[in-house]
Amino acid sequence: MTYKDVIKNIKNKQFSPIYLLHGEEPFYMDKIVNYISNNVLDASERDFNQTIVYAKDTPPIQVVDAASRLPMMAERQVVIVKEAQEYTKASQWEVFESYFTAPSPDTILVFAFKYKKFDKRSRMYKLLAKTAFVYESVGVKDYELGKWIRAYVTEQKQQITDKGVALIAEFVGNDLSRLANELEKLFLLVEDGQQITEKDIEKNIGISKDYNVFELVNAVLDKDFQKALKIINYFEQNPKAAHIITVISNLLTLYQRLFKIHFLKTTDPRQIATTLKIHPYPAKEMLSKKSKHPPKIISRNFNILREYDLTAKGVDASGIPDAALMKEMVFRLLH
Repeated sequence: MTYKDVIKNIKNKQFSPIYLLHGEEPFYMDKIVNYISNNVLDASERDFNQTIVYAKDTPPIQVVDAASRLPMMAERQVVIVKEAQEYTKASQWEVFESYFTAPSPDTILVFAFKYKKFDKRSRMYKLLAKTAFVYESVGVKDYELGKWIRAYVTEQKQQITDKGVALIAEFVGNDLSRLANELEKLFLLVEDGQQITEKDIEKNIGISKDYNVFELVNAVLDKDFQKALKIINYFEQNPKAAHIITVISNLLTLYQRLFKIHFLKTTDPRQIATTLKIHPYPAKEMLSKKSKHPPKIISRNFNILREYDLTAKGVDASGIPDAALMKEMVFRLLH
C-alpha cells in the first residue's frame, strides 16, 4: 500500500485507532501525518481534540493519558507522537501495552517512527500488527530517482528536461524531502508551460551546470581528459562541490553499466534502460560511446577505482589532497 492509498482511506473516513508509521524514508510519513493533522478534524474541533507531541519531550504515560481522554464536542480526537524513534527503550513501549491491546474507539493515535524500522521481532510490534495500521515507509533507490522526479513533476502538471532530471537527481540525491522542496522552488520560478531546464536548476538551486560530478562522469564517458581536468580544478577551488568518495562511486557505477551494456543482446536504449533500471537518456549516451570503453579496459579500471577508494578512505594514506588524487585517478582511467 502506498502513502496515497493510506491518505485515500483516511479521506474516506476508514480510520484505524492506531497508526504506526515507520521506516527509513520520512517523506511519506510526513505526508500522512500532515494529512491527518489537517483533515481528520474540522478547524473548530482541533483546539480541544488534537494533540501533537514530540517523544523526546513527552513520557509515554502522558501519551496514554491523552489518548484515553474522551473527545470534547467532537466525534473523535487525534493524538500524534512525532519522532517516536526517541522512545529507545523497550520499557518505554511497554507503557503502551494495555492501550495497544484495547485502544479507545474515539481516538486516532499516530506514531511517526522515523529514519529506521520498528523492530519487527519485538513483542510490541507483534501486538501493534494486530490492533494498528502499520505502514513502512521505504526510500527510493538511486536508480529509481529519475522515475520518481518525473512522476512528481508530472503530478504537479509541470515539465522537466531529461538532462534536468539527471542533474537534480545527481545533485540532491535520494533525500526526498529536500528533492521535493527544490522542485517546488523551481515550480514557482519557471513560467507556466515552460520546461525546467539545466539552466534553471543551475541558477536557482546553486549547482554549477558545467562543474559537477554528473559532468565529470560525462567527461570520462567521452574520454575528454581536458574537460575532466577543468572540472576537478573547480572542485579543488570549491571543496564542497564534490567529495572524492562520491566521484569514485559515480565512476564505478558508470563502468558497471558500460560493462553490462557490452554483453546485452540489444541496442535499444529503452530496453537497456529497463534492464539497467536507469533513465533512457543516460542509457542512450552510454550505448553510443561504449566502443570507447572495451571490456578489458573497464576491468582494469575497476581495479584502479578500488585502489583509489581505499586510499581515499585512509588505507595506506599518502597525505595527497583529494583533488590531486582525482587528477591522477582520472588520468590513469583514460590512458
